[in-house]
Amino acid sequence: MTVLARARDLSRRFHGATALDGVSLDIRAGEVLGLLGPNGAGKSTLINVMTGLLRPGSGSVELCGGDPRSEATRRVIGVTPQETGLPETWRVAELVDFVSAHFPDPVDRTELLDRFDLVSLADRQAGGLSGGQQRRVAVALAFVGRPRLVFLDEPTTGLDVDARRALWEGIRSFHAEGGAVLLTSHYIEEVEALADRVVVMDRGRIIADGGIAEIRGRVRLKRVTLTDPVLPELIGVTSIERDADRAHLLTNDAGALVRELVTAGASFTDIEIESASLEDAFLAITGHRRAT
Repeated sequence: MTVLARARDLSRRFHGATALDGVSLDIRAGEVLGLLGPNGAGKSTLINVMTGLLRPGSGSVELCGGDPRSEATRRVIGVTPQETGLPETWRVAELVDFVSAHFPDPVDRTELLDRFDLVSLADRQAGGLSGGQQRRVAVALAFVGRPRLVFLDEPTTGLDVDARRALWEGIRSFHAEGGAVLLTSHYIEEVEALADRVVVMDRGRIIADGGIAEIRGRVRLKRVTLTDPVLPELIGVTSIERDADRAHLLTNDAGALVRELVTAGASFTDIEIESASLEDAFLAITGHRRAT
């Protein structure tokens, strides 16, 4: 499969702190790659280096066969960084037309607005949009030039559920046409819903790389969910979360846990046992606790 972006042994430091530490990564044509990591893991720095916005301290980057800092290369990628600012007095349709003028074969404005559920906002000034609406426009603009590869850094931050789903459909449509995407997100269910492949970063390094099933399989965790308002002290449980009267337990040995519950006389009902989610695996691999 064609490699669209290739990073080799990238390192980058800021004020004495290491942001990237020998990172190597390939992004292939037609894949959606989910890039996960806790805050400060180096995800945004990696995107900025791969798209030519930052120079690496050492190592090399090749983007669609060229230098990521060249104008010709930039025309075949799309980027939505974490922070975007839109001209407040410009209407959404004007923004699309302005960006379209920089590409030889842009997506038709109506088609683009429809794909990202923005038709109703076409005549609205950017300054009058909500933060979530501005974010949707910023993401849509990354797709104007019919890119081969799009980098989306936390694209759905601040969006409600419906807006997030609409954006997912736009990304899926692009992917179905053969486009490749690198996506970072703190919503791990978003990566699970969209990505073919997952890369996990921590402290400037890549610590896991594979398909979702493969990443899940790197940990032996099982999620045991049951109804019991009072649980006994349990051995071998990695974590316990509660949702009303439902308890969610992570364990490396579901069979042993069930036997322990029975022996302890726990009055549980409605027990379910399933493989760990991508979020469970991510937390286990990085050693970080679930956000609360």
